[in-house]
Amino acid sequence: MSETFPASSALDEEVARAELYGLLARLWYAAPDAGLLEAFQVAPTEAPAAGAFLEEPWRQLVGIARDTSVAAAHDEYDALFGGIGKPDIFLFGSHYLSGFLNDKPLVQLRHDLDRLGLARTEATYETEDHIACLFEVMRYLIAGDDVAVANLTQQQAIFSKHIQPFLPALCDAVAQHPKARFYAALAVFTRAFGEVEAQAFDMMA
Repeated sequence: MSETFPASSALDEEVARAELYGLLARLWYAAPDAGLLEAFQVAPTEAPAAGAFLEEPWRQLVGIARDTSVAAAHDEYDALFGGIGKPDIFLFGSHYLSGFLNDKPLVQLRHDLDRLGLARTEATYETEDHIACLFEVMRYLIAGDDVAVANLTQQQAIFSKHIQPFLPALCDAVAQHPKARFYAALAVFTRAFGEVEAQAFDMMA
């Protein structure tokens, strides 16, 4: 997973989008480590992607990250998404779209990724419908060098079919969980960012 941190809202908009997807992928894949929490200490409090709608949830996320320890972040991640047996919250699209893990939505996603020449690496343990994996796909579709694959049309197709339909439900589940603090703030920001992306893609239609 990418660990690139958005440095400034003055960055080119597409670069900022790609970096933000990379950051979200990293944070949803695993609890932030010391280096990432240190990056939040000096992160700008203005949103790292265009849109005033993101300013307040980003400011809240940065503030909570600055007050979160590595141990607390890891404990929270494990309490929400880990543990033995069924986790409190699933991070997989199939769970929200069909009610089952490894179900038809995952098969459809794999078909679409295969069509784009994309596949899960051996280093990635989670299935492709894990929200972090989907965000990493979006990062590539924005920043990749192959313009036949990395373009707005493919971004819209993947986002509208495989992310947008379940992202609000996932974020709401995290934001409302009594054990969520850092991840509650991350969920609120992620939901807001998803809404901005959805609006932008709708304008393309």
